[in-house]
Amino acid sequence: MDIATFLVQCLNAVQYGLLLFLLASGLTLIFGIMGVINLAHGSFYMIGAYMAFALAPYLGQHFVIMLLVGVALSVAIGYVLEWAFFSFLYEREHLQQVLMTFGLILVFEELRALLFGNDVHGVQLPDWLAGSFSLAGLMSYPWYRVFASAACLAVALALYWVVNRTRLGMMVRAGASNRDMVRGLGINIKHLYRIVFAMGVALAALAGMIAAPMSSVYPNMGSGVLIICFVVVVIGGIGSITGALLASLLVGFVDTFGKVFFQELSGMSIYLLMAVILVWRPEGLMGKR
Repeated sequence: MDIATFLVQCLNAVQYGLLLFLLASGLTLIFGIMGVINLAHGSFYMIGAYMAFALAPYLGQHFVIMLLVGVALSVAIGYVLEWAFFSFLYEREHLQQVLMTFGLILVFEELRALLFGNDVHGVQLPDWLAGSFSLAGLMSYPWYRVFASAACLAVALALYWVVNRTRLGMMVRAGASNRDMVRGLGINIKHLYRIVFAMGVALAALAGMIAAPMSSVYPNMGSGVLIICFVVVVIGGIGSITGALLASLLVGFVDTFGKVFFQELSGMSIYLLMAVILVWRPEGLMGKR
């Protein structure tokens, strides 16, 4: 492998890992803090992708504004979903959580089929993100992938700041540690969970909007990423944002270079990685013992 190819694969691994982080951070917030096994998280990724397809004819040339509009809509969707469905699941058994969230997957897929059909759609890039640049004089790399990596990194830094440097983040961390004590201090834990769930939905939808121009928009696109998201959450440690970032980048490199060097075993490379890490640290990279 020459240096240009190596650099391209490294950039692809980072971009894929950061996109995974958007998905996994939303899942680890919902799963690790609220204690809800949300199988519908992949559907929020699909909703974001179809949202990008629906908004592209109107805001396609203003891509950043389109992303902000999509995030605002997904926050509203997440807030309503938590109030209507998930607020009843906190004290229920995991089986009931799985059944209800699986039912939501079926509902979202039927709504998708009614609104957009079963065809594969593409999202056109704006003019200012089209094209590519020369890399090491031999290969080219798309500008949009650089934008996707930068956008995901900006969201990761913003999320770290919110969780670790703000009053809301302090309440979220306290609620994850001891919800009864937080409730006793006068904090509305139900409202706090509603905000956390809306954040998780927005992160997954944002990942879908960013991925739409690269991977197209198609039915059942959320089912494939859901399993990988759970792998990332388990590797990083349930409830840890930093662990989700480290695990996402690690999975991105293992998956990308596994497809380059070990094509026959590439499908199981990330699961081998998860097995090795769980043998070494059963609680995950940044999970609490």
